[in-house]
Amino acid sequence: MARTRTADKAYHHGDLRSALLEAADGLLEDRGVEAFTLRECARRAGVSHAAPAHHFKDVRSLLTAVAAGAFQRITASMRACKAAASPDPLAQLQGAGEGYIAFALREPQHFYLMFRCSVVDTEDPELAASGREAFLELERPVAALHRVDDAMADDEGSIDAVLLWSLVHGFAHLYLDGRLSQRADLDAAALAERVIQRTLAALGANLPAGR
Repeated sequence: MARTRTADKAYHHGDLRSALLEAADGLLEDRGVEAFTLRECARRAGVSHAAPAHHFKDVRSLLTAVAAGAFQRITASMRACKAAASPDPLAQLQGAGEGYIAFALREPQHFYLMFRCSVVDTEDPELAASGREAFLELERPVAALHRVDDAMADDEGSIDAVLLWSLVHGFAHLYLDGRLSQRADLDAAALAERVIQRTLAALGANLPAGR
């Protein structure tokens, strides 16, 4: 297959990996993981079907890199929403939750992929590191709320961190699957905001004395 001039230039400048990842992102959003193939990624990147082997040994390897990139973007989404909020821990948790859900709604196929353990290599160092960094955006405000250094090392803090993650992750899946039509009067952002606010109000009210 003849390469496009842009793809050929990218390949010779050592950017084949980036070109393949860009093509993979587009293919995933267009067709989902079930119809994802290395051959189609190569075609979209304008390179031969054998070219991906220079960086990715198989489709699992490529999808793992795509998932790692998605975790980096969900982290950026949470950070952006937190930056727009007040420094109060509850406001920071609100921002983190809204940023998490906003990413899921913007990139649903990537969101689904990130947690598809059957199609990605969960032992991959880059994927593991990016996943941990994303979770920390939720965990750090919980730690601040409980006045501890590490929420996951604290009995109550760890429960609240899991609670918040379960809330925003579950909300995102339910909304994407069309299961929240009962409140069709609210768009996704408004509904998410109210759900998170109610949960955080209860969480804040139940903090132990002295915390």
